[in-house]
Amino acid sequence: MRRICLTLPTNRPCAHTITAVGEEAAHAVEHFDAEVHLLVLDSCAPAVRAEHAGAVRRLPASSRLTVHHLDEARQRDFLQRVVERAGSTKPELLLDLLLPDGLSYGACTDRAFLAAAALGCESVHRRDSDSRYQTVEGRPVFPVHHELRSLGKRAADAAAGVSETALAAQYAQRPVAMVGSSFVGELSVDIGEIRAADPEIYRQVVGLWAPAHWPAERKRGLAEESFRGAGTRPFERDHSVLTLVDPMRVDMCNISFHGVQERVPLPPARDTIGSDYFLLHLVREARLPGVLHNRNVVNYYTAERRTDAGFLAYQLRFAKFLLSMLHFHSVYAGMREAGDTLLDELGQVRAPAVAALARESARLDQRENVERLDVLGSAYRRLGGRYAVFADRLDARRERLLAEARGDIEDFALLTEAWGGLVAAAADTPLDPYGRPGTVGR
Repeated sequence: MRRICLTLPTNRPCAHTITAVGEEAAHAVEHFDAEVHLLVLDSCAPAVRAEHAGAVRRLPASSRLTVHHLDEARQRDFLQRVVERAGSTKPELLLDLLLPDGLSYGACTDRAFLAAAALGCESVHRRDSDSRYQTVEGRPVFPVHHELRSLGKRAADAAAGVSETALAAQYAQRPVAMVGSSFVGELSVDIGEIRAADPEIYRQVVGLWAPAHWPAERKRGLAEESFRGAGTRPFERDHSVLTLVDPMRVDMCNISFHGVQERVPLPPARDTIGSDYFLLHLVREARLPGVLHNRNVVNYYTAERRTDAGFLAYQLRFAKFLLSMLHFHSVYAGMREAGDTLLDELGQVRAPAVAALARESARLDQRENVERLDVLGSAYRRLGGRYAVFADRLDARRERLLAEARGDIEDFALLTEAWGGLVAAAADTPLDPYGRPGTVGR
């Protein structure tokens, strides 16, 4: 029987999502030979956590389903014990990277990876609190159905469980490292207002996340394709492809990993959207098989994003994402060139090779990012209103943002170098040795 971790990191009220993900966990144990650990990593205020705890208590019962609901204090306790056991040379810095004082999309998932290792889970399946499942005739369409059909199997064996195969025979003996899908509904990045106001400015702004050397036409094509997920077409029937999955076709709200998450972490950059997508590129460039399916979830925007404060916070995360691409495009290109050599003799990702590429990218000249800030500021001033207000804030933080982009990739290199030791330590560390309320066996 396989043991899996289905995880929901959250920093917003989402009792209804906890209920829905609990139903997906129940589906997994009912239809597959699996033991499921449902892990809710809760960064919310006490009143909201209490609502979440109530949702946890109401989840369906199963002898093979255990629910873990951890607030940040309990997460920190676990991480501190892991870091100490690992004997890391910079324990305080690593702890800060894994549980920062601020929002980090990569760090919250890294915590789930370590918790999964502590629970003895062979795979991690991530969902998001601002999405919900599609339904057919009133019944939810759960992604875990495809994930457990293929994840971790040799590609040659997984071929029998998919609709089609588009994988070269030379990769057939490698395990399926990732199974994922995307979303329908609103754009994954909250910039639809820009597209509605001025499509040309939208294309210019979104084009900033492309490599700087791309021609204008290719950047425009990227802008047309980006952040749309699977569009708006609702689910009708299952379809899945065994392939080297294109990172543009999957989303981190609908993803699962086997093996690779124990070799390389996600970048822990603060206040930076897209910082959690690195493994999608690593799996592809290392030529590890994946399965792309069509059980897309539904993405929606929470009310907080609509406020002025929420708008400014989100635009900062978007700007930092654009700046991060100077470094990540360099790393992606290095991984692409390395190809099969990213894997060791056992077929596992060589973390030192990834860390070396990250460190090398930290030395890149910042002129490209200076130009990104110039273009973004100019575009937002042409939009006017609160976009112009944000452009002024960009100018005031210019040097700091450039330094943070470089520091973030250096932090990623450091965490990657330490990751193997942290995962090994986590495997020998109880998630909650005190048996406190919040861990519920069902």
